[in-house]
Amino acid sequence: MLRCQLSKLDSRLRGGLILGALLACAAAMAAEAPEGTPPGMEEPKIIDPGPPPSDAIVLFDGKNLDEWRDKDGPCDWTILEDGSMEGNKESGSIQTAKSFGDCQLHLEWAAPATPAGTGQQRGNSGVYFQGNYEVQILDSYENATYYHGQAGAIYKQYAPLVNACRKPGEWQTFDIIYHRPRFGADGSVQTPAYITVLHNGVLIQDHAEVLGTTHHKNAPEYKQHPDSGPISLQWHNNPVRFRNIWIRPLEPVE
Repeated sequence: MLRCQLSKLDSRLRGGLILGALLACAAAMAAEAPEGTPPGMEEPKIIDPGPPPSDAIVLFDGKNLDEWRDKDGPCDWTILEDGSMEGNKESGSIQTAKSFGDCQLHLEWAAPATPAGTGQQRGNSGVYFQGNYEVQILDSYENATYYHGQAGAIYKQYAPLVNACRKPGEWQTFDIIYHRPRFGADGSVQTPAYITVLHNGVLIQDHAEVLGTTHHKNAPEYKQHPDSGPISLQWHNNPVRFRNIWIRPLEPVE
């Protein structure tokens, strides 16, 4: 009986040693993945998730507007005492100094605490990708408007799956995954753009296929453009505030 138990113990020990050796070998092979290893087969890069993540580009943290430009040059929006920024009529809409293609964008926004106007005249702004494709910003808390013009809509294309708006004046978050369109040499669309949006942590656009450039009245349509372009924040005559904006480029930055 004792000899049988020792034999089983030796077997388990040998098995453990062999398993440990195999795991160590696999780790060494992964760490020294040869050139040309297919994407997804190599060890992932380690980052600090933050926020913001350590591999993100901080576009606004309340300190300066260096990453932004308006129509006349350096951005002239106002940095408020709470570390947010607010637009003005003189500067109009603004855009990033850098250009991006596929990306993950995080931003926080707040409509005025005291609502003024109704529908599209209440807390209206928007975030544009490559200067062409808009995710709507609007105070949609108990504020009726057309279905594809609400907060989180892909403007004039898709309504949000749900209305996840907080009350006026409260901070809201957008986390957006954007995949740019791909064009052929002849300008034809090979792959359309896709947008996923989480509003206050709630999925409201699920890999939605963008139908083309955002228009207010005309039907959306694609026109060939460069592979990268700026992120834009719209001035729509409403004092919407923004804070904590960062982006994780999924392609090289230009």
